[in-house]
Amino acid sequence: MAVFRYSPSAWVPFRDQAALARCRKIDRKDIAKHPNPDFRIRVVKDCDVEFIWVTDMFHRIKAAADAGRPVVMILPNPCPTYRHVARLINTIKVDCKHVRLFAMDEYANEDGAIAPVTWEQGFGYALMHNLVYAIDEKLRPLARNVTVFTNKNLKDYGKMIADQGGADVCYSGPGWTGHLAFIEPDAPEFDVPLHEWRKLGPRIVTLSPFTLAQNSLHGSFGMSGDIAAVPPKAATIGPAQVIGSKARLDIHALTVHGTRTSWQRLITRLVTHGPVTPRLPTSIHQELRTDCYISETAAQNIEVDHDKGY
Repeated sequence: MAVFRYSPSAWVPFRDQAALARCRKIDRKDIAKHPNPDFRIRVVKDCDVEFIWVTDMFHRIKAAADAGRPVVMILPNPCPTYRHVARLINTIKVDCKHVRLFAMDEYANEDGAIAPVTWEQGFGYALMHNLVYAIDEKLRPLARNVTVFTNKNLKDYGKMIADQGGADVCYSGPGWTGHLAFIEPDAPEFDVPLHEWRKLGPRIVTLSPFTLAQNSLHGSFGMSGDIAAVPPKAATIGPAQVIGSKARLDIHALTVHGTRTSWQRLITRLVTHGPVTPRLPTSIHQELRTDCYISETAAQNIEVDHDKGY
C-alpha cells in the first residue's frame, strides 16, 4: 500500500505530529488518567454536563450568601444554561447583592472597538439577558457588580478582578484551537514564551480563522457557517486571570447540535494530555487545581467511519 505523507497545514496552530499522533490514540478508558492529582478529569454523561455546571454555580452563590461573603465569578460565553441558574435563584429567593460577575471575553471590530452591551450577538448582551435580567429585580446583583468589557475598562480589567480578591471561580471550555477564553494560540498578541505568557492579562486579540468558523455555528450567528458575520477581534482575559482564580471548572461537551459529531474530541485530548504550551492555551489547566468534566461524546475514541460524510 502506498504511503502518503504530509504535514499539518500552516494554518493549524499546533503542529507537533508526535503529540498529535499520541493524543489521537488516547482511549476513552484512559482519558481521565493524569499525573497531576489536582487536575481532576471526570467523564460524565452528556445529559449531566449542564446540571453539573448549574449546580456548581448555584452552590457557590448560595454558600457565599449563607456565609455573608462575596463571590467573584469569571463567566464564559453566556448560553441558555444560565437561565437555569436564575430560576434556582428566584425559586430559593437568594439575594445576589454579594455576587460579582466578570465576563470572560467580548467581540471587537478590526479597529479594536469592543462591542457594546446592547449588541444582540455579544457576550455582554447574552450575560445580561440570560442571567442578570432573568433574576428577579429585587434579587439581582448590583449593577456595579456586573462587569463586561469596554474600551474604557480594558486596561484595568485584570486589576478590577484582583481588587475583588481575585476570582473565586473561573468557568471555561476549550475552543477548536484550544483557546481559553479568547486567548488564541496563534494570535500575535499572545506570542511570547510560556513563562511570560502565564503573566499576560486582558487585551484585544486577533481571532483565529478556526474560531470564526466555530462561532459561525452558534445560534447567535444563525448556525449557518456565516464566517463573515463573526467579528475579527475580541477582548479577553489573559492567562494570569485564569491562573489567579481560586478554583477552575473546565467543561468539554460541545457537539454539532446534539449529534455524536464533536470537533472537541481531539482538542480535548490535546489540552488534557498534550504538552503545556501557549500553542494549546487550555493546556495550562494541567498545571493547576482544576475540575475538568468531559462528556461521553467528547471522550469517545477517535475512529474513522467510512459510512459517514459531513
